[in-house]
Amino acid sequence: MYQSIVDVSSIDVVMIRMGIATVLPNMSPFAIALALSVFLAGPGQSPKAQRYLALGDSYTIGQGVEEADRWPNQLVALLHEKGTDLAKPEIIARTGWTVRDLSEGIDASQPRGPYDLVTLLIGVNDQYQGADLESYRRDFAALLRRAVGFAGGQAGRVVVLSIPDWSVTPFAERSGRGQARIAAEIERFNRINQEETARAGARYVDVTPVSREARADRSLLAPDGLHPAGAMYAAWARLALPEALKAIQP
Repeated sequence: MYQSIVDVSSIDVVMIRMGIATVLPNMSPFAIALALSVFLAGPGQSPKAQRYLALGDSYTIGQGVEEADRWPNQLVALLHEKGTDLAKPEIIARTGWTVRDLSEGIDASQPRGPYDLVTLLIGVNDQYQGADLESYRRDFAALLRRAVGFAGGQAGRVVVLSIPDWSVTPFAERSGRGQARIAAEIERFNRINQEETARAGARYVDVTPVSREARADRSLLAPDGLHPAGAMYAAWARLALPEALKAIQP
């Protein structure tokens, strides 16, 4: 399930519940502003931390793993090691989402940019459901334009990840769809999202080759035999790290 973005209009209600409203009359305007910035940043988060929006499907929400093992969260941890003050990712993603589903999820969540980093990984469910390639191209390009908008119009702050190859999983073996056919379809969908990423001037990270390591190492998969385990997500985060660093330190 996707995480909703904080609605500023509810701050007064929350602050009253926290008992903060009782001290507001005795606070200076500067102190009130500071308190609000800390409140909005969340616990353990710097008010000046760079903001990160992660858009996707089950691969981004981390179906079957703990929150800390999601690849966007692991990416943030790696960036922290590099001295980057990046906030916890705001994630809009849900298992089963297609490109159009994600766009509707964004409409419902109403994220408020600009963000210093936006990542996008979407398309496996379009492939699974047999979406037309040109429809995927059109919908992906439109979604990518939205992602660039959330990055303040700076395409270089957007990082797109390729669709992983689930043909190597036990789930694919049992599906009866033909593993070679699945792999070929994913390649075609990835060719499209890579072309559209280049056209938009955004950054691209190919995680598909490393996703195929699950063929020989089942420990890289979650118990459902389809989604990645934390170790696989860690590999994706490492691959995304160089482009993410370029994105937030242009």
